[in-house]
Amino acid sequence: METSTALLRVLDQLADLLDDAAATPPTAPTPCSEYDFQTLRGHVVGWLTAFTDGYAADDHTCSDPEAVTVEGSGAEQVRRNAARLSELLPAALAHPLNIGGAGMPGDMAASMILWEYQVHGWDLAQAAGLPWSPDEEGLEASLVFAPNMLTPDFQGKGKVFGPAVDVPADAPAMNRLAGLSGRQV
Repeated sequence: METSTALLRVLDQLADLLDDAAATPPTAPTPCSEYDFQTLRGHVVGWLTAFTDGYAADDHTCSDPEAVTVEGSGAEQVRRNAARLSELLPAALAHPLNIGGAGMPGDMAASMILWEYQVHGWDLAQAAGLPWSPDEEGLEASLVFAPNMLTPDFQGKGKVFGPAVDVPADAPAMNRLAGLSGRQV
């Protein structure tokens, strides 16, 4: 499965999850220790908008995710960005995506976004008590990709990603990806 296909499927699931979780208390804790439900929802919607704007921009620079205000559950914003991405990808993957002043190859950025939204979708689903089951093929691709991003600079105590959590090798792919990303499974 192509990364762009897996990403669009995860975004479709994320939009449905946000609709289904509309009644979740905004302060519900998530497995992502930095964020409660409302803050993580804002992070997810803001960055998806920023990434999409970056893929669409002539200079491939992401917009400011902090400037995005979540409308309602955020589901319609996710759907609008997914629709834009479906038109932009895969052609946009040939160009670097400038994120926070640093360029990243477009295809690598798409893999990072896929991984981020698989894990943050899981975080939101855990907080809301809802199911989350992205495609196995996309999860397996992220299990190959993520270790390249989870360097000691980014993963460990007090860093963006907590230390990896041991998960049995025969556990479902989503559990292995969550554990790899520092989530207690």
